[in-house]
Amino acid sequence: MRAYLRSIILANQYLPMHKKLLFTIAICFVYAFSHAQDGLFAVPEQETKKGLVIGFNANFDIPMADMAKRFGLGYRIGPSLFYKTKSNWVIGAKSDFLLGGSIREEGFLSNFHHESGGLIGSNGMRYGVRALERGYTVGLMVGKIIPFSERNKDNGLLLVTSSGFIQHKILIDDPGGNLNQLRGEYRKGYDRLTNGWFLEQYAGYNCFSRSGLVNFHIGFNVLAGFTQGRRNYWYDVRKPGNDSRFDLIVGVRAGWYIPIFRRKSEEFFFE
Repeated sequence: MRAYLRSIILANQYLPMHKKLLFTIAICFVYAFSHAQDGLFAVPEQETKKGLVIGFNANFDIPMADMAKRFGLGYRIGPSLFYKTKSNWVIGAKSDFLLGGSIREEGFLSNFHHESGGLIGSNGMRYGVRALERGYTVGLMVGKIIPFSERNKDNGLLLVTSSGFIQHKILIDDPGGNLNQLRGEYRKGYDRLTNGWFLEQYAGYNCFSRSGLVNFHIGFNVLAGFTQGRRNYWYDVRKPGNDSRFDLIVGVRAGWYIPIFRRKSEEFFFE
């Protein structure tokens, strides 16, 4: 089994970033399913744990609604910190960085595009730039673990609601600094800065293993952003950039836990 996992890790190193994330999530699904099957068989009953949990999460995102008009497929990574009660409630905070490399924004940088490709600088020469999706979310979360078995109440269906602040924009990378139109304050007329508040729903499988070595979650989530453009004017399409938006993201989310639970002696220990 270890040799098999080692070969998977080696193969994963040569994949592009978005494929690495999908590949890793798929492996987690397989493991989660096998672990869930184990939990259905008779094993000694285990006391429900409580304490702080540090999480590291990754998301593969499919944009919809207004988000799909601006960005293509993306992903999120970020930490979380929550407290798990003995009755299986989870309360805490989370944050994600939004990342992506596919821009669909209509008319973006159209005012100095050359018909044969590239962008025209102030000296009349053509240059290339990269446009990337960048952003973040930060918010509070509350949820509940619904166990599949009374013998292991720490594992089961995890339902979480999160709400907070979301911001995203188009990052324009002009490494040579050749385009005067994108320098300083002028850049703000193209970056499509947008922010507002979000509401997110998550449902997935949650696992805190008996050995303490394998602790993770994997499932599906939907994020709805009630946002607004924050630039007064977009130079490339010559119109105001402060419209209200509905940014919708659906995706697959997985994460790894570092739990800090209490033993019966009430001494803290790391799983």
